[in-house]
Amino acid sequence: MKLICIGRNYTEHIEELENEKPSEPVIFQKPDSAILLKKQPFFIPDFSNDIHHEVEVLVKINRIGKYIDKKFAHKYYNEIGLGIDFTARDLQSKLKAKGLPWEKAKAFDGAAVVGKWIPKEELGDINSIEFSLKKNDKIVQKGNTSHMLWKIDEIIEYVSKYFTLKIGDIIFTGTPAGVGRVIPNDKLIGFIGNTEMFSVTIK
Repeated sequence: MKLICIGRNYTEHIEELENEKPSEPVIFQKPDSAILLKKQPFFIPDFSNDIHHEVEVLVKINRIGKYIDKKFAHKYYNEIGLGIDFTARDLQSKLKAKGLPWEKAKAFDGAAVVGKWIPKEELGDINSIEFSLKKNDKIVQKGNTSHMLWKIDEIIEYVSKYFTLKIGDIIFTGTPAGVGRVIPNDKLIGFIGNTEMFSVTIK
């Protein structure tokens, strides 16, 4: 399975990082080795002094698909989750400045938190999901899928032009504003609505 990530999908996040608003979705991937093992802490790697949390709504693909039309995209997933795209911001900035790929800053071991899954039928309107991230009991990120530049079904249509989607693939749909640095002993808890989806301790 693979993790397909969408960058710059919330306007306020684009502005906070002073990025250019894209004309089409920004895509990058993480390998399955990036998934943080369940109930394990996240260890800050020795190659970065500036790891940022980015909370994101996740979509799990449940059938094989290629060139999926947006109107059929809803058939390719039945569960929604929440996770974190950990980013080595200092390393990413150096790589971007040189025009180099930035997988090293996004795809390292443990850089992807995948929380529990909820049947999409229990969430109602998929394009109006409220989610948030607490750091040490304080809300630091809050978003709603209604604010996405590209909605979930549009993302599936776009991504499937380039990559065959397979059963078990996970799409990270982008992060809202409020990303920030983590330090040892921080505790991160993610929520969809009032439902806790994951809890991670930083070491």
